[in-house]
Amino acid sequence: MRVALPMPARKKAKSRRTPERPFRNDRKGRALQEIGATIVAGGKGPSVVEEIAELVQRTCKYRWVGIYKIKRNDFVIEAATNKMKPACPRFPVKQGLSAKALEERRTVMVPDVRKEPCFLPNFWSTKSEVIVPIIDDEHDRVLGVINVESAKVNAFDKSDRDFLEGVARIIWRALR
Repeated sequence: MRVALPMPARKKAKSRRTPERPFRNDRKGRALQEIGATIVAGGKGPSVVEEIAELVQRTCKYRWVGIYKIKRNDFVIEAATNKMKPACPRFPVKQGLSAKALEERRTVMVPDVRKEPCFLPNFWSTKSEVIVPIIDDEHDRVLGVINVESAKVNAFDKSDRDFLEGVARIIWRALR
């Protein structure tokens, strides 16, 4: 008489990020899901934008995150983290790296701001910066920018850019 023995359990292969699986199971993926849920639930306005900036800062342990909204041809600070007041809470849309992100409608990553002539300093200790345009998909216009600054040279990489671009694709509804 033969007895059927149970088959050994197979190890599950680690999942890989694919276009079919846009949300990752890491802290950045969870943060994007949380931001998306807030927006889908109807969250908008300065208090929601402030919460999102804080979440982005905590998720990646960034030194400072600022979210600027365009108002009457100026970038105006809508939210900032760590109770740090930027030197430029309002500045013309034609100035700084934010102007470059607006004009080119793409992320601007600066590994060393000392080598960037159009850098507009918010803090004397900033060494590197990422500026991500926030684009209103319905009206195809830039509403503002996400500005992330670090006291370290070369502080940001592709994963930071991808995460911040994901945040920008979600939060434009909160700025309208």
